[in-house]
Amino acid sequence: MMTINRILVPTDFSTVADAALEYGRTLAEHFGAGLDVLHVAEHVTAMTVGVEGYVADLANLQGEVEKYARMQLDERVSALSTLRQTTSVVLTSNAPARAIVEYARDHRIDLIVIGTQGRGGLPRLLVGSVAERVVRTAPCPVLTVHHPEREFVLPEPAKVAAQV
Repeated sequence: MMTINRILVPTDFSTVADAALEYGRTLAEHFGAGLDVLHVAEHVTAMTVGVEGYVADLANLQGEVEKYARMQLDERVSALSTLRQTTSVVLTSNAPARAIVEYARDHRIDLIVIGTQGRGGLPRLLVGSVAERVVRTAPCPVLTVHHPEREFVLPEPAKVAAQV
């Protein structure tokens, strides 16, 4: 039997990431595991601002980006209050895959559940895939979740009764 004590769900607040969070929540409940929900905010001070005569207050902008990310994360995590232990983290990096893998390694994560858009061909070649990089470099198993066309996580009984 496998033991899963900590599950990490990285989120970019997309619908696919929300589906991954539902899988992570369900797995955490099943295994009695702690759930870490992570958002990697873009490091805006590393971006180049090229408007002549314009000086941006990047420190303030970075604070606003992180504040907004924290609000979004808290909104999603508040619905998970029934879990044994839920941790929410906002990290700042321009390399989200590396930040996710380092977090998993540093916090002894047993499973990563991550949403993937499932891009292929040229878009994948040009943009790359955070999920793909996480799968290749993670120190633990990774479950990738596509947009929920077919649900393995069944809706709660009250929701099913309301739909009938």
